[in-house]
Amino acid sequence: MSTAISPTAYNYKVVRQFAIMTVVWGILGMGLGVFIASQLVWPELNFGLPWTTFGRLRPLHTNLVIFAFGGCALFATSYYVVQRTCQTRLISDGLAAFTFWGWQAVIVGAGISLPLGYTTTKEYAELEWPIAILLAIVWVIYAVVFFGTIAKRKTKHIYVGNWFYGAFILVTAMLHIVNHASLPVTLFKSYSAYAGATDAMIQWWYGHNAVGFFLTTGFLGMMYYFVPKQAERPIYSYRLSIVHFWALITLYIWAGPHHLHYTALPDWAQSLGMAMSIILLAPSWGGMINGMMTLSGAWHKLRTDPILRFLVVSLAFYGMSTFEGPMMAIKTVNSLSHYTDWTIGHVHAGALGWVAMISIGALYHMIPKIFGRAQMHSVGLINTHFWLATIGTVLYIASMWVNGITQGLMWRAINDDGTLTYSFVEALQASHPGYIVRALGGAFFASGMLFMAYNVWRTVRASDPAEAEAAAKIAVVGAH
Repeated sequence: MSTAISPTAYNYKVVRQFAIMTVVWGILGMGLGVFIASQLVWPELNFGLPWTTFGRLRPLHTNLVIFAFGGCALFATSYYVVQRTCQTRLISDGLAAFTFWGWQAVIVGAGISLPLGYTTTKEYAELEWPIAILLAIVWVIYAVVFFGTIAKRKTKHIYVGNWFYGAFILVTAMLHIVNHASLPVTLFKSYSAYAGATDAMIQWWYGHNAVGFFLTTGFLGMMYYFVPKQAERPIYSYRLSIVHFWALITLYIWAGPHHLHYTALPDWAQSLGMAMSIILLAPSWGGMINGMMTLSGAWHKLRTDPILRFLVVSLAFYGMSTFEGPMMAIKTVNSLSHYTDWTIGHVHAGALGWVAMISIGALYHMIPKIFGRAQMHSVGLINTHFWLATIGTVLYIASMWVNGITQGLMWRAINDDGTLTYSFVEALQASHPGYIVRALGGAFFASGMLFMAYNVWRTVRASDPAEAEAAAKIAVVGAH
């Protein structure tokens, strides 16, 4: 079939900026995670200062790994994918640049305000109102750039990865704006527009869908582009990808109440959240199977391609954590697991195993292309990084599973006379070995990011961005 050639280069500058900052924030966010994990092993690491306590640094850790590391990975890959699949340049270089600098400003604002104790206290939504408003503005501009680029596409078809990126952008905007509705009383303090159980419901509608859309749907957009590209195989089933998309975005939005079992939330809402969470297993595994089956006829590549290994193992962790999540949403399981380290293990099965590993694989695929190199500086270093990340993730989640089940069983053990068998301190002592293993696992994972940083630095140092721009001037639309 004939080819169409575009004379317009893609905008790789903003992709390069976001890609580099993904690595930088990854190191800082994960390094901080190791530090606060170590505080639970050696409490003296609080240093007796208010700014370095676990309670101040933990929300900074979650904001750095979700919004700084994960967010920059999503910006970088979505800008890269939308240009290449739509065969057109981003609609505005200026607006794209604004999203980069605005997003970094939001992160720096978090880095300053959270250790100082300025917080809304809402999980994943801790940023006070001035920073939250800046975030909303940046996000709306991001939507304008992304959807504007799709609107001026040269291709008739909108590739499925862009549907996932688009849903993640729209729903994240809705979640952020609704949940952050508040009354400011000073420059650094506001009160939620909602009260009581309503506030909790809206917060976990936001909180779980920060996971569902920011940390799942966006990264599935990444998966649908980079897995077929790295495997050099078409996606296993395009029809399944469409079913996966509509089922996922229809169901995920209802799952939030499973965070509020056995609370003041009406029982019907808790049950609805549980039911939707269980049904959610189907589209989640549909996506995982679609990604895995894309390797049909290409499994041998895993022996020699550590980038593909990152992408495929991330899908395995995605499948595992999206099986575990619905199971933990069942009320009887939740009565044991909730408020324990099992939840922390589940979150990190998704955060380290799925989100971080697919981001790392996507970056290793993308960085040589946007910097005008044939490949990364060292395949051996990618291999080293892969094993550090995999071993680190397994150590982390296994230790938290053991801790969580131990805690759940100890907390609800009762004597014949109805008194508690164990004190809270005894449960804490039983958890101590798990905290040591968790800190070790986190250190493994974070050290892998240092290998990545060196590898990226050597690749960039030998790069020719002008060559990458020139290559982008010839955009060939393949036949369907």
